[in-house]
Amino acid sequence: MNADHTNYDLLYNPRLTVNEFPQIVERWQRDSEKARARLDCYLDVPYGADDGERLDIFRARGHSRGLLMFIHGGYWRAFDKKDCSFVASALADAGVTVAIPNYALCPKVQVRDIVMQMVQAGAWLYRNGGNFGAPCGNLHVLGHSAGGHLATMLLACLWPEYARDLPAKVVRAALSVSGIYDLREIVKVPSVNCDVKLTERTALAVSPAFLPPATDAPLYTAVGGDENEGFHIQNGIIAERWKRVHKADLACPGDNHFTVLDQLTRPGSALFKTALRMMGI
Repeated sequence: MNADHTNYDLLYNPRLTVNEFPQIVERWQRDSEKARARLDCYLDVPYGADDGERLDIFRARGHSRGLLMFIHGGYWRAFDKKDCSFVASALADAGVTVAIPNYALCPKVQVRDIVMQMVQAGAWLYRNGGNFGAPCGNLHVLGHSAGGHLATMLLACLWPEYARDLPAKVVRAALSVSGIYDLREIVKVPSVNCDVKLTERTALAVSPAFLPPATDAPLYTAVGGDENEGFHIQNGIIAERWKRVHKADLACPGDNHFTVLDQLTRPGSALFKTALRMMGI
């Protein structure tokens, strides 16, 4: 591997820089099992026809004040919705209905296919969220890593062109945590693109940095202070390219690419408070 490839791996692959990654994921999985046991939830609800097009819905405790679609990360090639149930616990206690969709993974599919699955999931939740106690027409999205990319893509979606019954602003706002916005950079990361298989052309087509926001729905961003430099670079890119709708950027000092997500389990954390503020709670 030449020096350029090595540098891009270190810029953008957090598994190479966070030694405790396996232990963090094991903890997420344990806490997710506890969340599914404790919360009032509907598991494997279909949002599409394919077997993998399922989502888990966690009802708010008491009156629901918002509907939040959480999109997991994993560089479009790893993880499952059940690994991330833990993010729903504190949010449900705060009155938020949380929906966590699955999507097909690379290399079985391409990134553009995953984008369309999340469009499908978002449309389903907009239409059906009220059946699970959530307020109608109040869908917000929060995504982590690749999920941050997907959440931002939903703000670029021309929803009425996808389905005539949908308004322009299906998603009221999005919070992208450690997202990727110029996917041309991932073409240069061999340890990731070996599975994702992006080219310059296909990466450009699914890069929100080169797509306009479809509405005035605000975008919030966050990145951990101890993350790989590439995620800080990406954060700056979207803040500049989407400055018309970029509402706020949240610094998360002391957090790496994975521990930043743990803030959603702590109601006193800055990220948790930002998520509630985004939803008007």
